[in-house]
Amino acid sequence: MRDLYTEAAYFEGMEQIKSAVMEETLKASAEYNPSAYTQEDVRRALDGARKDQGRGCSIEDFGILLSPAASAFLEEMAQAAMEEKLSRFGNSVSLFTPLYISNYCENACVYCGFNANNPIRRSRLEPEEIEAEMKAIKATGLEEILILTGESAKHSSLEYIGRACALARKYFRVVGLEVYPMNCADYAYLKTQGADFITVFQETYDPELYGKLHPAGRKRNFPYRFNTQERALLGGLRGVAFASLLGLGEFRRDVFATGIHAWAIQRKYPHAEISFSCPRLRPIVNNNDKNFKPINVSETELLQVICAFRLFMPSAGITISSRENARFRDKTCEIAATRISAGVDVGIGGHSGASSGDEQFEISDSRGVEEIYRMLLSRGLQPVMSDYVDV
Repeated sequence: MRDLYTEAAYFEGMEQIKSAVMEETLKASAEYNPSAYTQEDVRRALDGARKDQGRGCSIEDFGILLSPAASAFLEEMAQAAMEEKLSRFGNSVSLFTPLYISNYCENACVYCGFNANNPIRRSRLEPEEIEAEMKAIKATGLEEILILTGESAKHSSLEYIGRACALARKYFRVVGLEVYPMNCADYAYLKTQGADFITVFQETYDPELYGKLHPAGRKRNFPYRFNTQERALLGGLRGVAFASLLGLGEFRRDVFATGIHAWAIQRKYPHAEISFSCPRLRPIVNNNDKNFKPINVSETELLQVICAFRLFMPSAGITISSRENARFRDKTCEIAATRISAGVDVGIGGHSGASSGDEQFEISDSRGVEEIYRMLLSRGLQPVMSDYVDV
């Protein structure tokens, strides 16, 4: 395997940690052949998952459940996933909303609306504007927020993000971050300001494809991004979320690598709260790269992915994004998802009615908090605004 640590040029200030997780993950991904499995293999894997309920299926069985052969068993996978979710989480589903506070970005990711080369309206909320957004969100009854920025330390400094966390702590019990990767000490600082967890999309676990998709910017460094969750845990945050962006590469291999990455981190840091997101590519604003052609991942394939995650790591949270339509999101909450976004606005300033910056992508489900809350109740599910109590 190529030595990615020496081949990838680290930018100034990027912390390097000693960890074998990346090599372990990429080795497993390179050896994974989703087409090698038969329906007999799938039957055995499903039987094993039911027998070992609560403990999670093996790595091999996880790969089997992601395979094309498993698509014929989706109904049985969904039933097993539902049983696993009920045994671990009951009928509860947590609600949250994202808050975009800046869309300035220094990367040139070809698939993203925040691409530095895209001619979009750029904006950054000042502290008083951030607080106005948070007050509007708090009025909906939500107790959890996810703060997002474009990846620009110039426009969204560590101190700026820390101020947003401190403001959020005044209004919300759970504060998550989806911002650019940082060093251990940075995460330790953000924890003091109120941050609980981070979400990081590796986008694709194929290093060669990753380089093509990220032609410029600090995000181009594959290993630094890969090790973000580990640095966050070393910095003291309690939770980390994992995802690949489905539609960039061969999705089964990317999802398999995502699972192995999360599993290896859970094994190394047993106290860590692990969760998955399963985002599919959505249309973006003013995309200049007309040569970029997303790979289609169907709803059926997405459901297979979500069920496989649930059977592989039963204790992990699973978020179902507003990228998906209402019908699919509603059903997925019954089957395997434990978190759902509500009242989503992916522009800058949209929650308080003072929109000043363009969206990262187009959402598919624009329902408000009350609508999502009623939907969950109508399906016999328990909406949860927060399951944490500050002491």
